[in-house]
Amino acid sequence: MITSTEDAQNEDRIQRRVNKILETRLETDKDTLDALSNLSNFFVENTLQNRRNLRSEIERRTVGINESFLQAFREVKNTLDTVCEDLDAMAKSVQTMKCNLESSKALTHDLISQTNSLQTEREHLQVDQQIAEAFLARFQLTVPEHQILYGTTKDAQIVPEFFTVLNRVQSIHADCRVLMQCGYQTAALEIMEEMTLHQEGAFERLYRWTQNHCRNLENNEIGSLVVEAMSRLQDRPVLFKYVVDEYAIVRRAVLVRLFIEALTEGGANGSLKPIELHAHDPKRYIGDMFAWLHQAIPNEKENLSLLLKKCDKNDLSEQTQTALAYIADGVCHPLKVRVETILTSEKDTIVLFAISNLLRFYQQIIKQVVKGGTLEQTLIDLQKSSEEIYLNSLSNQVRSILQRPASASLGIEPPQRDLIPPMSVGRLLNMLKEILSVATMVDGRQTDITKIVSCVIDPLLQSVQESASHLPTIDMAVYLLNCLYHMQSSLAVYEYMDERVERLQAQSDAQIDTLISEQASSLVANLNLGPIYTILQNNQTKIEANLLKIFMNKMDAFLEMPEMLLLPQVQLLMSSAHRNTVRKRAFNVIVAIYKQIYDRVHDPANGFENPDSVFSKTPDQVGKILAV
Repeated sequence: MITSTEDAQNEDRIQRRVNKILETRLETDKDTLDALSNLSNFFVENTLQNRRNLRSEIERRTVGINESFLQAFREVKNTLDTVCEDLDAMAKSVQTMKCNLESSKALTHDLISQTNSLQTEREHLQVDQQIAEAFLARFQLTVPEHQILYGTTKDAQIVPEFFTVLNRVQSIHADCRVLMQCGYQTAALEIMEEMTLHQEGAFERLYRWTQNHCRNLENNEIGSLVVEAMSRLQDRPVLFKYVVDEYAIVRRAVLVRLFIEALTEGGANGSLKPIELHAHDPKRYIGDMFAWLHQAIPNEKENLSLLLKKCDKNDLSEQTQTALAYIADGVCHPLKVRVETILTSEKDTIVLFAISNLLRFYQQIIKQVVKGGTLEQTLIDLQKSSEEIYLNSLSNQVRSILQRPASASLGIEPPQRDLIPPMSVGRLLNMLKEILSVATMVDGRQTDITKIVSCVIDPLLQSVQESASHLPTIDMAVYLLNCLYHMQSSLAVYEYMDERVERLQAQSDAQIDTLISEQASSLVANLNLGPIYTILQNNQTKIEANLLKIFMNKMDAFLEMPEMLLLPQVQLLMSSAHRNTVRKRAFNVIVAIYKQIYDRVHDPANGFENPDSVFSKTPDQVGKILAV
């Protein structure tokens, strides 16, 4: 039973294989095709014998292949054995090196520790070095900076970088104070001392260079370096003053030289003629000299301001004025000699007065530029001297005009019969007008006009009064009135003459009063009013009819032609106002006396019969006729 089952199973197994073979499609089985392709190479002919030997041939070839593989594997094994041997040798070497390293490590442990310590110290030292280098760079000058500060040679010029280095020195000096506050007093003090020495050396060199440069400033070439140097030297007042003094000395000499050249040679290339070519014209000569100074001195002030442009002006005003005054003082001597020569040689009073005004004008102008110094005092002295000279000249001219031809005593010619002012009065007043016409156009004219008028009018009045003293009262009054009127008319047109005109008017009023008194006395006498006026003065009530009749007859004739009884001298008065005043006030006296007589006669208490038959006119009618 079991056998039949196994046979059945075998058959099934065979049947499956057969089916599998039958079902196999050889054209799609690549492996089978490759195997069949290889089998085709085993034999050339497909014989029975070859087919029977196929298995053995395959096995033989399999054995050959295995042998080839074995041979190749043996070579690989030999090679691997060699590699293993090399690895073993290498492992031994590594072990040896490890042992050597462990031995070396044990031996060099102290060296490594020391090396690490030195490395750490080196890093600290590098940091310290950087700090030290930064400290030195901040608080010390470099070699190039040192060379710039002190110069490579003795005569080395100052360059713009010099001031940069000087600023750095001053900055280091200031920073040392902060360094001291941080606890580094010793280092800070040493650096401060060193920087102080650098500053002193730098300022000494800067002072020498600036002073030498100022000595060569004849062409007014003030560079920016010099201006900067002066601003730095201001911190050293003594050095600064020496440099300013040196500059002032040089510019003083230059100004004097240029002034002399302008006087004697003129402008450059003949552009201006020498000033002394006009020495024959005193006003132009002196005016040109002062005009040149008026232009040159402000230029010097401007140049000095440019030199000190960057300095603190609050501390320099007095020093600048002193330097400028010293520069300008150089021209005092040549200027004073020439002006005094003109003043002593000129005789024309008007020219002298014009020169005095020029001096006063330029004194005020130059005083606004230069205060103090010899120049200001020289101009003051020259102006005073010129004023004295022209006043003396005017006094001499007045005396010469008032001088009598036949006598050495002071006085004008005697009055003429027409009692008009003599020619000398007209000449003096015309001369006064000429001088005053110049005086009214200048500054300070009030003082000048007052002095000039006093110099002319006072001696003229004295001479006129002396000349009139020998005349009768009426003639003297008329003569003096005419002279005073001439003076008043000449002075009234000028300013500042109010007081003088009032004084002349007071004198005229006194003479008018005298003339009125004489004219009134003459009218009283001609109208036969003397006895009647005496009766009125004595308060007597009775007036003789005969006296009244004579008075009225003369009064009627007087009223018909009032001018007939005027004094002949009154007609000689030059001023119509004076004539009218004398006439009117004298007639007022007559009208007042007439009114008293009229009132006395018409008073019933006095017992005059028919008073209207005595007086043909009332006092008002008389006043209208006489126009009083």
